[in-house]
Amino acid sequence: MARKRISWAPGAVADLEDICDFISKDSEYYAALFAKRIITVVESIPDFPSSGRIVPEYENEIIRERIYKNYRMIYRLKDDFIEIAAICNSAKPLREV
Repeated sequence: MARKRISWAPGAVADLEDICDFISKDSEYYAALFAKRIITVVESIPDFPSSGRIVPEYENEIIRERIYKNYRMIYRLKDDFIEIAAICNSAKPLREV
């Protein structure tokens, strides 16, 4: 089976930018490091896309998540690709994705 490509939803891009902007107020270095680590996790999703946890708020097989520290990377399994839908702090309620 071919490795699926990753597509970022505009909201997920905005989420990552907002988080990095917040971190960069204290340290641009750590903001860049955070972004790099999030992207590394996201890029590993196509290797085993179903290994992510089913998002409890949705209980839907195609909406899954990977976790890095206190952040959730929510993604959808599509027929031809994997869509990164949101990146959010796990301490906050999950908004609609």
